[in-house]
Amino acid sequence: MIYVCVVARNQAPTVGLLLWKLRKVLQEFPREYHILVADIGSDDGTDQTLETYQRALPMTLRREAGGGYAAGLDALVRDALARSDRPKRDCILTLPADFSISPAVVPELVKRFESGADLVVAEAEAAASLSMSMVRRWAPWLLKPGVTLPGVRDLTSGVCLVRLITLKSALKDRSDGLLESEGLSAHAELLARAGASARQITTVSVPARPEAAVDASFGSALALALDLFRTGRRLRIPAPTTTVQRT
Repeated sequence: MIYVCVVARNQAPTVGLLLWKLRKVLQEFPREYHILVADIGSDDGTDQTLETYQRALPMTLRREAGGGYAAGLDALVRDALARSDRPKRDCILTLPADFSISPAVVPELVKRFESGADLVVAEAEAAASLSMSMVRRWAPWLLKPGVTLPGVRDLTSGVCLVRLITLKSALKDRSDGLLESEGLSAHAELLARAGASARQITTVSVPARPEAAVDASFGSALALALDLFRTGRRLRIPAPTTTVQRT
Protein backbone atom coordinates (compact mmCIF):
# COMPACT_ATOMS: atom_id res chain seq x y z
CA MET A 1 0.00 0.00 0.00
CA ILE A 2 1.21 3.47 -0.89
CA TYR A 3 -0.05 6.13 1.50
CA VAL A 4 0.13 9.41 -0.41
CA CYS A 5 0.56 12.25 2.10
CA VAL A 6 -0.42 15.81 1.16
CA VAL A 7 -0.42 18.78 3.54
CA ALA A 8 -2.45 21.72 2.22
CA ARG A 9 -3.13 25.26 3.31
CA ASN A 10 -4.93 27.73 1.02
CA GLN A 11 -4.06 25.81 -2.14
CA ALA A 12 -7.49 25.48 -3.73
CA PRO A 13 -6.17 26.36 -7.24
CA THR A 14 -3.55 23.56 -7.24
CA VAL A 15 -4.51 20.74 -4.88
CA GLY A 16 -7.38 19.63 -7.12
CA LEU A 17 -5.04 19.45 -10.12
CA LEU A 18 -2.58 17.46 -8.04
CA LEU A 19 -5.20 14.89 -7.02
CA TRP A 20 -6.62 14.63 -10.54
CA LYS A 21 -3.15 14.02 -11.99
CA LEU A 22 -2.31 11.53 -9.24
CA ARG A 23 -5.45 9.54 -10.01
CA LYS A 24 -4.57 9.48 -13.71
CA VAL A 25 -0.98 8.36 -13.04
CA LEU A 26 -2.06 5.53 -10.74
CA GLN A 27 -4.66 4.35 -13.24
CA GLU A 28 -1.86 3.92 -15.79
CA PHE A 29 0.61 2.59 -13.19
CA PRO A 30 -1.75 0.57 -10.99
CA ARG A 31 -0.72 0.15 -7.38
CA GLU A 32 -2.77 -0.13 -4.20
CA TYR A 33 -2.92 3.36 -2.69
CA HIS A 34 -4.75 5.58 -0.24
CA ILE A 35 -4.47 9.37 -0.13
CA LEU A 36 -4.11 11.06 3.26
CA VAL A 37 -4.63 14.83 3.23
CA ALA A 38 -4.18 17.26 6.11
CA ASP A 39 -5.86 20.64 5.66
CA ILE A 40 -4.05 22.96 8.07
CA GLY A 41 -6.49 25.82 8.46
CA SER A 42 -7.37 26.78 4.89
CA ASP A 43 -9.86 29.61 4.37
CA ASP A 44 -9.85 29.89 0.57
CA GLY A 45 -12.11 26.99 -0.38
CA THR A 46 -9.40 24.32 -0.23
CA ASP A 47 -11.55 22.21 2.10
CA GLN A 48 -14.47 22.23 -0.36
CA THR A 49 -12.17 21.15 -3.18
CA LEU A 50 -10.80 18.33 -1.03
CA GLU A 51 -14.27 17.18 -0.03
CA THR A 52 -15.19 16.88 -3.72
CA TYR A 53 -12.19 14.65 -4.42
CA GLN A 54 -12.78 12.65 -1.27
CA ARG A 55 -16.00 11.38 -2.82
CA ALA A 56 -14.18 10.24 -5.97
CA LEU A 57 -10.88 8.88 -4.63
CA PRO A 58 -9.64 6.47 -1.94
CA MET A 59 -8.89 9.40 0.31
CA THR A 60 -9.11 10.48 3.94
CA LEU A 61 -9.24 14.17 4.82
CA ARG A 62 -8.01 15.41 8.19
CA ARG A 63 -8.49 18.95 9.44
CA GLU A 64 -5.48 20.01 11.49
CA ALA A 65 -6.35 23.66 12.09
CA GLY A 66 -4.26 23.95 15.25
CA GLY A 67 -0.84 23.26 13.75
CA GLY A 68 1.49 23.96 10.86
CA TYR A 69 3.04 21.90 8.09
CA ALA A 70 5.10 19.70 10.43
CA ALA A 71 2.12 18.88 12.66
CA GLY A 72 0.03 18.02 9.61
CA LEU A 73 2.73 15.77 8.14
CA ASP A 74 3.36 14.14 11.51
CA ALA A 75 -0.36 13.35 11.82
CA LEU A 76 -0.40 11.78 8.35
CA VAL A 77 2.67 9.64 9.09
CA ARG A 78 1.10 8.34 12.28
CA ASP A 79 -2.19 7.72 10.46
CA ALA A 80 -0.39 5.65 7.82
CA LEU A 81 1.42 3.63 10.49
CA ALA A 82 -1.85 2.98 12.34
CA ARG A 83 -3.59 1.81 9.15
CA SER A 84 -0.85 -0.50 7.91
CA ASP A 85 -0.48 -4.13 8.95
CA ARG A 86 2.52 -4.56 6.61
CA PRO A 87 5.03 -1.85 7.55
CA LYS A 88 7.86 -3.68 5.76
CA ARG A 89 5.94 -3.60 2.47
CA ASP A 90 3.97 -0.35 2.76
CA CYS A 91 5.27 3.21 2.39
CA ILE A 92 4.35 6.87 2.50
CA LEU A 93 4.80 9.16 -0.46
CA THR A 94 4.87 12.91 0.16
CA LEU A 95 3.72 15.35 -2.53
CA PRO A 96 3.56 19.18 -2.30
CA ALA A 97 0.03 20.55 -2.54
CA ASP A 98 1.24 23.48 -4.69
CA PHE A 99 1.76 21.08 -7.65
CA SER A 100 5.35 22.34 -7.98
CA ILE A 101 6.25 18.73 -8.84
CA SER A 102 3.86 16.65 -10.89
CA PRO A 103 2.66 13.22 -9.70
CA ALA A 104 4.01 11.97 -13.04
CA VAL A 105 7.23 11.25 -11.08
CA VAL A 106 5.48 8.70 -8.85
CA PRO A 107 6.15 5.55 -10.95
CA GLU A 108 9.92 6.12 -10.92
CA LEU A 109 9.96 6.54 -7.13
CA VAL A 110 7.82 3.44 -6.62
CA LYS A 111 10.09 1.38 -8.86
CA ARG A 112 13.10 2.30 -6.69
CA PHE A 113 11.12 1.36 -3.58
CA GLU A 114 10.10 -1.98 -5.08
CA SER A 115 13.77 -2.60 -5.88
CA GLY A 116 14.60 -2.43 -2.17
CA ALA A 117 15.10 1.22 -1.21
CA ASP A 118 13.81 2.25 2.22
CA LEU A 119 14.09 5.95 1.39
CA VAL A 120 13.73 7.44 -2.09
CA VAL A 121 14.51 11.16 -2.32
CA ALA A 122 13.27 13.21 -5.26
CA GLU A 123 15.75 15.88 -6.30
CA ALA A 124 14.08 18.69 -8.23
CA GLU A 125 15.93 20.05 -11.25
CA ALA A 126 14.75 23.65 -10.75
CA ALA A 127 12.75 25.95 -8.50
CA ALA A 128 10.29 28.72 -9.27
CA SER A 129 12.89 31.52 -9.03
CA LEU A 130 16.65 31.94 -9.24
CA SER A 131 16.92 32.98 -5.58
CA MET A 132 14.89 29.99 -4.40
CA SER A 133 16.94 27.66 -6.64
CA MET A 134 20.14 28.96 -5.03
CA VAL A 135 18.83 28.49 -1.49
CA ARG A 136 17.64 24.97 -2.20
CA ARG A 137 20.96 24.11 -3.85
CA TRP A 138 22.80 25.30 -0.76
CA ALA A 139 20.37 23.66 1.68
CA PRO A 140 22.66 20.66 2.46
CA TRP A 141 25.33 23.11 3.65
CA LEU A 142 22.91 25.43 5.45
CA LEU A 143 21.52 22.47 7.40
CA LYS A 144 24.89 21.37 8.72
CA PRO A 145 25.91 20.10 11.19
CA GLY A 146 22.66 18.80 12.68
CA VAL A 147 20.68 17.70 9.61
CA THR A 148 22.79 15.80 7.09
CA LEU A 149 22.16 13.27 4.36
CA PRO A 150 25.52 12.93 2.56
CA GLY A 151 25.07 12.24 -1.14
CA VAL A 152 21.65 13.91 -1.41
CA ARG A 153 21.75 17.24 -3.23
CA ASP A 154 18.17 18.41 -2.72
CA LEU A 155 16.61 18.13 0.73
CA THR A 156 13.72 20.50 0.06
CA SER A 157 11.78 19.24 -2.98
CA GLY A 158 8.88 18.13 -0.76
CA VAL A 159 8.77 14.74 -2.49
CA CYS A 160 10.02 11.48 -1.03
CA LEU A 161 8.98 7.88 -0.49
CA VAL A 162 9.71 6.15 2.84
CA ARG A 163 9.15 2.55 3.92
CA LEU A 164 6.87 2.49 6.96
CA ILE A 165 9.13 0.21 9.01
CA THR A 166 11.83 2.87 8.60
CA LEU A 167 9.50 5.57 9.91
CA LYS A 168 8.42 3.30 12.74
CA SER A 169 12.06 3.00 13.79
CA ALA A 170 12.54 6.78 13.52
CA LEU A 171 9.51 7.36 15.77
CA LYS A 172 10.53 4.77 18.36
CA ASP A 173 12.00 7.25 20.85
CA ARG A 174 9.97 10.31 19.85
CA SER A 175 6.69 10.29 21.76
CA ASP A 176 6.43 14.08 21.38
CA GLY A 177 6.34 13.97 17.56
CA LEU A 178 8.52 13.09 14.61
CA LEU A 179 9.31 16.64 13.45
CA GLU A 180 10.46 19.79 15.24
CA SER A 181 10.88 22.10 12.23
CA GLU A 182 8.43 23.80 9.89
CA GLY A 183 7.94 24.17 6.15
CA LEU A 184 10.71 22.92 3.88
CA SER A 185 12.97 22.51 6.90
CA ALA A 186 10.50 19.93 8.19
CA HIS A 187 10.80 17.98 4.94
CA ALA A 188 14.60 18.01 5.26
CA GLU A 189 14.22 16.84 8.87
CA LEU A 190 11.94 14.00 7.75
CA LEU A 191 14.56 12.86 5.23
CA ALA A 192 17.33 12.99 7.83
CA ARG A 193 15.36 11.07 10.47
CA ALA A 194 14.29 8.44 7.94
CA GLY A 195 17.82 8.27 6.54
CA ALA A 196 19.27 7.54 9.98
CA SER A 197 17.18 4.34 10.10
CA ALA A 198 17.22 3.36 6.41
CA ARG A 199 19.18 0.41 5.10
CA GLN A 200 19.09 1.63 1.50
CA ILE A 201 18.73 5.21 0.26
CA THR A 202 18.46 6.29 -3.36
CA THR A 203 17.83 9.54 -5.20
CA VAL A 204 15.76 10.24 -8.29
CA SER A 205 16.07 13.40 -10.37
CA VAL A 206 12.64 14.84 -11.14
CA PRO A 207 11.53 17.83 -13.22
CA ALA A 208 9.99 20.73 -11.34
CA ARG A 209 7.38 23.00 -12.86
CA PRO A 210 9.29 26.30 -13.18
CA GLU A 211 6.05 28.22 -13.68
CA ALA A 212 4.68 27.04 -10.33
CA ALA A 213 4.51 29.71 -7.63
CA VAL A 214 6.52 29.11 -4.50
CA ASP A 215 4.22 28.24 -1.59
CA ALA A 216 3.77 31.49 0.33
CA SER A 217 3.64 29.59 3.62
CA PHE A 218 7.32 28.77 3.18
CA GLY A 219 8.23 32.44 2.92
CA SER A 220 10.86 34.15 0.84
CA ALA A 221 14.18 32.65 -0.23
CA LEU A 222 16.01 34.62 2.48
CA ALA A 223 13.57 33.49 5.16
CA LEU A 224 13.99 29.89 4.00
CA ALA A 225 17.78 30.20 4.10
CA LEU A 226 17.68 31.53 7.66
CA ASP A 227 15.25 28.81 8.72
CA LEU A 228 17.43 26.06 7.25
CA PHE A 229 20.50 27.58 8.93
CA ARG A 230 18.80 27.68 12.34
CA THR A 231 17.39 24.17 11.94
CA GLY A 232 20.86 22.78 11.23
CA ARG A 233 22.18 24.26 14.44
CA ARG A 234 19.20 23.38 16.63
CA LEU A 235 18.84 19.71 15.73
CA ARG A 236 21.29 16.84 16.08
CA ILE A 237 20.16 13.91 13.91
CA PRO A 238 22.61 11.02 13.41
CA ALA A 239 23.95 10.75 9.87
CA PRO A 240 23.01 7.64 7.85
CA THR A 241 25.30 4.64 8.07
CA THR A 242 24.55 3.63 4.48
CA THR A 243 25.83 5.18 1.26
CA VAL A 244 23.30 7.02 -0.87
CA GLN A 245 22.79 5.46 -4.29
CA ARG A 246 22.47 8.14 -6.95
CA THR A 247 20.56 7.53 -10.18
